[in-house]
Amino acid sequence: MAELPARLLIVDDNRVNRLLLSRSVELLGYQASVAENGRVAMDMLRQERFDLLLLDIEMPEMDGFEVLEAIKQIPSLSDIPVIVTSSVEGVENIVRCIDLGAEDYLAKPVNQVLLKARLGSSIEKKRLRDEQKILLKRFATSEVAEDLQTSGFALGGTRVDASILFCDIRGFTAISESQPPEETIELLNLYYTLMFEAIDSHGGIVSLMVGDGLMALFGAPKPLDEPARCAVSAAHDMLDMMSHFNVERQAMSKPEIRIGVGIATGEVVAGYAGTDQRATYTCIGDKVNLAARLEAHTKVAGESVLIDAATHVALDGEPASKALGRVQFKGFSDALDVYAV
Repeated sequence: MAELPARLLIVDDNRVNRLLLSRSVELLGYQASVAENGRVAMDMLRQERFDLLLLDIEMPEMDGFEVLEAIKQIPSLSDIPVIVTSSVEGVENIVRCIDLGAEDYLAKPVNQVLLKARLGSSIEKKRLRDEQKILLKRFATSEVAEDLQTSGFALGGTRVDASILFCDIRGFTAISESQPPEETIELLNLYYTLMFEAIDSHGGIVSLMVGDGLMALFGAPKPLDEPARCAVSAAHDMLDMMSHFNVERQAMSKPEIRIGVGIATGEVVAGYAGTDQRATYTCIGDKVNLAARLEAHTKVAGESVLIDAATHVALDGEPASKALGRVQFKGFSDALDVYAV
């Protein structure tokens, strides 16, 4: 499939300049749109996708400097390369444009050879940045990717109130041993697709995947008003999705896939752990251990979703939960109240 030509927005209050620049970039194989001042340009940038901005400085209503400042304040626009094309003289003006985020500066009248070189270089840089974003989102959830892009990367964590969800497939080892490895990978890919959809739709992020098991966080890196309710709603959606999935498997004479879910709520330390070369967004704390123990206990209790007392209190009776008594979990000094929901 042929790659679509890059879309350029030309911002200049002079009609002749707009026409000349439009013709020049179109002859170079790009698509050109125009705006007569900075205010019109900002409206267009908010509504449409552009790959590069050719920006004049001296304009009515909103000049080029103001456009550069506005773009810096909008995360979705901050990566658009801007080449200033202006007759404004003085090194201080060029430096100001670069300080405000401009990729380059071309004096008017614009040299066509320089224009071709600058456009090619700037658009290639944007293409590489876009590919990096796509790659980041492939190996990190959208919330973590956004956190990295806005806050940057730093090892360490902060204390947050969150709900932790653990989930795995019951009897996965027996299932994987009864079928070819390729079929097991296909099963895991479908399983993760369904689980991610349920978790994402309720504001959670998946921070860990090991075999058929996963850990999800609700309340970090973005806070949630009701992380416990979000986690439980996600768990019910996960069960519902697996129910529909099993209808298809039964039609193909394949064994049913059943899952167990454990949820615990409280204070955890969330952040990036690892090294500067390799790290992951995760959380630690006794609530993480408790959620894992609850998930494992679903097999003993014969229930699909188990929650701790803090999650039970946060639900405030909706949805209703059933008390299963106190359970002594490994690693905890006291027996803890367990509920099925």
